[in-house]
Amino acid sequence: MTDFSTLAAGTYVIDPSHTEVGFVARHAMVTKVRGYFRDLEGTITVADDAAASSATATMKTASVDTGSADRDGHLKSADFFDVDNHPEITFVSTGLADVTGDGFDLTGDLTVMGITKPVTLKAEYDGTAQDPFGNVRAGFTATTTVEREDWNLSWNAALETGGVLVSKKITLNLEISAIKQA
Repeated sequence: MTDFSTLAAGTYVIDPSHTEVGFVARHAMVTKVRGYFRDLEGTITVADDAAASSATATMKTASVDTGSADRDGHLKSADFFDVDNHPEITFVSTGLADVTGDGFDLTGDLTVMGITKPVTLKAEYDGTAQDPFGNVRAGFTATTTVEREDWNLSWNAALETGGVLVSKKITLNLEISAIKQA
């Protein structure tokens, strides 16, 4: 277990090439489909007082990648992310609480399709390491479950056997690598 209180104060910039911001949805009520946003950026500011720490992130909706060009095209359309009118998803933290060892709750405002709603991420500090290039990297994981319809992501199709094609509940999973700035 890595204690969050041991993380050095400062600004850490998210390294997109070593970070995954993803989601999981149920498909046809029987399986899970995973997707990721490949184009992202953000910062994590660690304060001496952990509760004063903060984070921001921006994901480009056109970078959604589920491994299927057809599905990605549908997700980019007005049925879902409407990338032409809503090119970004943003997260801006509003608080950090319940810091116990490596775990903490990160609350913030998630904006999707121009709609901002509060979310709470169950997060963990995974530790730091110095990479071969002299950078100090900090790792974090976080997860939460949201109702996609809260952001007007309501497209669906009824199944003959009952249920719907796309689950209303979506799990968000984050694996973050961030580099401490000088």
